[in-house]
Amino acid sequence: MTTARTATPSTARAINDRLALNLLLEHGPLTATELRGLTGLSRPTVADLLERLQRGGLVAVVGERGEQRRGPNARLYALVASRAHLGAVDVRSGGVSLVVADLAGHTLATAELAVEGRGDDRTAARIVRALLDTARQAGVERLHTVAVGAPGLVDPATGRLHSTGALPGWHAELLAALRALPETDVILENEVNLAGRAEYRVGAAQGQDTFVLIWLGHSVGAAVIIDGRLRRGASGGTGEICFLPVPGTDQLPTATGCEGGFHSLVGSAAICELARAHGLPVPPGDAAADDGAPAAEAAVRAALGALADGGPGGPFLDELAGRIAVGAAAVCVVLDPGCVVLGGEIGRAGGTELARRVEQRLAVLSPLRTEVRAGTAGGGAVLAGAVLTAGDAVRRDLFGEP
Repeated sequence: MTTARTATPSTARAINDRLALNLLLEHGPLTATELRGLTGLSRPTVADLLERLQRGGLVAVVGERGEQRRGPNARLYALVASRAHLGAVDVRSGGVSLVVADLAGHTLATAELAVEGRGDDRTAARIVRALLDTARQAGVERLHTVAVGAPGLVDPATGRLHSTGALPGWHAELLAALRALPETDVILENEVNLAGRAEYRVGAAQGQDTFVLIWLGHSVGAAVIIDGRLRRGASGGTGEICFLPVPGTDQLPTATGCEGGFHSLVGSAAICELARAHGLPVPPGDAAADDGAPAAEAAVRAALGALADGGPGGPFLDELAGRIAVGAAAVCVVLDPGCVVLGGEIGRAGGTELARRVEQRLAVLSPLRTEVRAGTAGGGAVLAGAVLTAGDAVRRDLFGEP
């Protein structure tokens, strides 16, 4: 049972209101009796806060619940999820994915927008228009907050995006266009950091306050959460393990030349090359391109399928696990997270089988005991993290949370 702190009357009311709203968000509709049981507050206090929250448009009566007693049924109170709406944007080099959600984080509408080549001077405006059109199709006229996940470094002091490679110019133009929307707050975050938040809140790292997400997709990155807090570093570069030097590295890897660095071991092009070397089928296409992750994902799935008949799947997965463990060991001996989650398209495709092999190899390379888990937030982890981040910001504003 959670109890509210002792405070001045106005502060106590605000604390109690936040407590009730968060419980309604977590549990769904509740009766006044259930709220009293969950909060430990008195009957008059709960009655007062429910009346206050109804006047503010944050809570409404949505039905009744019969109880095993004589008298009228108990009213059910719920958070008014339509009180505010939010947007989530996953920015990639080849396009964007969009989500419009309500205050409770329920998805109302989605959209995908492809961008050919490097885009042009109309690309940013076209994406913003698509976001607004998607919102209107869901009956939403205003987005309170939009959270954007993008590749690159997000400066913790300024909130600006700094490219670690050759990102298209429309990325920065899109952020400027979103920030020009009236009455809409925009939050920019590194895409892998958002995926880390999703794994922490709704995925494989639930209940794990300290862990590292290693993102394995077209490129490689990491999100570091320690004591329940996302860590960004002085310049926003925490987790940029694609640049981690490995044996043979003699220069800084770039987006167009990854001969060195951890990316050269476990990026999508490297995985496809490894699969071919083991005689596994790899779909045609340019695995080094921005959309190369699906080919590498297919190769990993083919390896898993080849395990049963004693084919090349086992040796391929062992070698891939060894490569992943090189980066994981470097992270673990510095941060000692106790838990590593494998996310992204490759982590999702490899599942528990790949995670098990990485954990075994990591135990040989690192003296620190580390559990390795397969990510469960899914392919939409970046968007899921963006929805959670935007929702937190909206609730801080509406609920008055610190």
